[in-house]
Amino acid sequence: MDIFSLSSTVHYSHTPPSFNTSTLAGKHHVATTSTSSASFILASNSSQDSAHDSTTSVRRPTSQKPLKASTSNSSQLRENPLKRFVNSQNVPPSVTSSPSRDTFSNKLWLSSKLSPPPPPPPPPPAPLLSHPLQETPQKNEVDDEVLENSAENGKEVEFREKGKIFVGNLPLWIKKKEVAEFFRQFGPIKNVILIKGHDDLERNMGFGFVIYSGHTAETAAMKAVEFDGIEFHGRVLTVKLDNGKRMKGKHAERARWVEGKWEDGDNYKSKWHEEREGSRREFRRVLESQPESWQVVVQAFERIKKPSRKEFGLMVNYYARRGDMHRARETFEKMRARGIEPTLHVYTNLIHAYAVGRDMEEALSCVRKMRDEGIEMSLVTYSILVGGFAKIGNVEAAELWFKEAKERLTVLNAVIYGNIIYAYCQTCNLTRAEALVREMEEEGIDAPIDIYHTMMDGYAMIQDEEKCLVVFDRLKECGFTPSIITFGCLINLYTKMGKVSKALEVSDMMKQAGIKHNIKTYSMLMNGFINLKDWANAFSIFEDVIRDGLKPDVILYNNIIRAFCGMGNMERAIRTVEEMKKERHRPTSRTFMPIIHSFARAGEMRRALDVFDMMRRSGCIPTVHTYNALILGLVEKRQMEKAVGILDEMLLAGISPNEHTYTTIMHGYASLGDTGKAFEYFSKVKNEGLELDVYAYEALLKACCKSGRMQSALAVTKEMRAQNIPRNTFIYNILIDGWARRGDVWEAADLMQQMRQEGVQPDIHTYTSFINACCKAGDMMRAMRTIEEMEAVGVKANVKTYTTLIHGWSRASLPEKALKCFEEMKQAGLNPDKAVYHCLMTSLLSRATIAEDYIYNGILNLCDEMVDYGLTVDMGTAVHWSKCLRKIERTGGSITEALQKTFPPDWNSHKTLNAISDVNDHEDGLEKTITTIALSTATLMVKTTQISTKGFDSNFII
Repeated sequence: MDIFSLSSTVHYSHTPPSFNTSTLAGKHHVATTSTSSASFILASNSSQDSAHDSTTSVRRPTSQKPLKASTSNSSQLRENPLKRFVNSQNVPPSVTSSPSRDTFSNKLWLSSKLSPPPPPPPPPPAPLLSHPLQETPQKNEVDDEVLENSAENGKEVEFREKGKIFVGNLPLWIKKKEVAEFFRQFGPIKNVILIKGHDDLERNMGFGFVIYSGHTAETAAMKAVEFDGIEFHGRVLTVKLDNGKRMKGKHAERARWVEGKWEDGDNYKSKWHEEREGSRREFRRVLESQPESWQVVVQAFERIKKPSRKEFGLMVNYYARRGDMHRARETFEKMRARGIEPTLHVYTNLIHAYAVGRDMEEALSCVRKMRDEGIEMSLVTYSILVGGFAKIGNVEAAELWFKEAKERLTVLNAVIYGNIIYAYCQTCNLTRAEALVREMEEEGIDAPIDIYHTMMDGYAMIQDEEKCLVVFDRLKECGFTPSIITFGCLINLYTKMGKVSKALEVSDMMKQAGIKHNIKTYSMLMNGFINLKDWANAFSIFEDVIRDGLKPDVILYNNIIRAFCGMGNMERAIRTVEEMKKERHRPTSRTFMPIIHSFARAGEMRRALDVFDMMRRSGCIPTVHTYNALILGLVEKRQMEKAVGILDEMLLAGISPNEHTYTTIMHGYASLGDTGKAFEYFSKVKNEGLELDVYAYEALLKACCKSGRMQSALAVTKEMRAQNIPRNTFIYNILIDGWARRGDVWEAADLMQQMRQEGVQPDIHTYTSFINACCKAGDMMRAMRTIEEMEAVGVKANVKTYTTLIHGWSRASLPEKALKCFEEMKQAGLNPDKAVYHCLMTSLLSRATIAEDYIYNGILNLCDEMVDYGLTVDMGTAVHWSKCLRKIERTGGSITEALQKTFPPDWNSHKTLNAISDVNDHEDGLEKTITTIALSTATLMVKTTQISTKGFDSNFII
């Protein structure tokens, strides 16, 4: 289907592969992919505005070829390329301008396919050259000839600049500031020029020029000349008007060079100039051949004794490509300190450095300085700004600069269109991206392959497989050969969708096309298997990387560590971190996060803290997410003091807690029922200006309901309503459970009615909490109606629901109903757990004295099932059940024998029963004991009386 047109022009390829997306046919296959933006290259040798260039946007490296010398039988002199430019003022443009044709560029245009290009115009006639035997004019004759030609053309050149004076005999150490302060008394100064020394750049040659500005510049210069011979810092200055000799010499030298008369043997370069020119050539060679060797490039640049604007611009461009915005700025300031004014090209390179470093504020400050200096922005500058804002996700700013480029420039190219399309694809606004593609083609600009990749990336983000495959087919129809990036978009699409089998089919297509996987595509496949928790295949992908001879990067190591943590092989994950260090890869916070989280989730907080210390020793700065993982592990173990200690350590490290940090602490205190602490951290969230979401209120409500403070819970819900935070299912579940704990079925029923009115759908937890409220209130009929309502809306009861219902029937002293509910649970395919057996067995034993057959059979059947499932009760439950058995079978029996099979292994029936018998008989024998003590006391008193009659002292007995 034609959604939009990504260039209908056919681009023929020499070896087009035969791909077909029919193997990937399917409905709505979606994924996200890594960002691939349209890149562009800054031309380092030109400061011209590229708005008048071709807009095909396909950038190719151009090699600078030497100009060929035109030979003739009558002359051996080489033709100067600028001579034709000078003499072409009176020649019609059709003769002098020769359009440069690029065959690959022309084939991207639809018009070049509809009609052949016009034939090239004939070359201009060769200029008449002098006879080889003619005597070459001398230098003075050349100067006179140049001046005569200028006079003949009516173009008398004024070499003297008004308001400019010559200042001689200056101290060698003097700076511009001192000279400007002295000569400012005569008028406003435009510039001060000090001629630097060749050997020592820190010292000057002893002379310079002062240029005055404004309409009084000439008057100020005349006043300054009157002070000729004045003493200045121990030197007698020579002050006179500039005679224009320097400009005249430069003009004559340029004229001789243009006329091709520089080979007379009189002009030669000094040794200093030759060394400087050699170092400049060496710098350009190193910059082109060894750009990855940063130190070599810097050393080559520093060997240039007096770099020009061109070398400074190349160095700024080099740092910009590396993304080193600080060194780019340093080089830029060094250039300005030498008195070299930056051009559009240098400013554009500096803006590019800030854009690569994602510091768009500094980039905009450079734009403001450009405009203050009167430098107009070029198409390349606008493209860099649009691309920079696109990378940081600021689509509004990118659109603003794109509109300004359209208003100020007559022609745009595919680079700036690719950047703005990338910006909208990153924000998933594919409608606007399609409109921009359509607008680009209406302007006659063909889309390069980078825009195809950007559109595929965007469709993967919005999970539109159909359109992604349409762009893939259109890419091949236009003659582009699918690259590793193209297939990577499809692989990432299917792995994010969970359709790893489709991703493997794309991998097979790559192999058929002779394209090998790289680290990024392997990482995509590994991520797909990890998301499916297929740890074995994820590890097999890692083995494929090693087998192909690729060196895993940090991202791939992080993925395999995630796989090991998912498998529970924590030791292997830690060894992988050590292996990373041996391969000179620096672990990041993403490396340690899965390990810390896995240990915390398993309750091994000591090992989690050890890994945390190892993380800091590795030079990796912990993030807020790292601290949150530690706090979560401690909260789950209810070690709140240690969790608060981690929070304090986090604050000392200068890392500000986020909403998730405080919410986790609040949940911990809510589990303990400590409402005061929960409200304390809730207040901290509000005081620190953090966003209060539904999870923070959920923790607060949980604390209130846990402690039974339902009125406080209602106050929290009122504040939620005031903050326009809607109550979701979890909030209602907490409130209903809170009222259920108190047995208030009416409040719980009112909340159920509010849920229906607000359109919040109850889930299984909601119904279970309401059934619990009904059971505690003894309203079993309402509980059964709730079960029927659940089945009507398609919500199936779980084990906890049946356990609550069985407990309710047990409290109602209806064990037959509890047994019936137990049978329904097994018929529903649910496996009873230990809590169900405990509740049902306790209910039957409490009614065993009735001596009903169904109770005895129920007890025996439950005992057999518990033995089959291998369930045993704890010692406290065993003692309680034994007390109940004593009322049924005091000397043992079939029920006692069956029930004791579920008791713990260390159960000793004789000792335990005797202890239980003593406890049971304690109350019965208490009266007998008191009677025995009374009788003993009476007997003792009788004996005492008898003894006292025999003459003993009664006080002795006392």
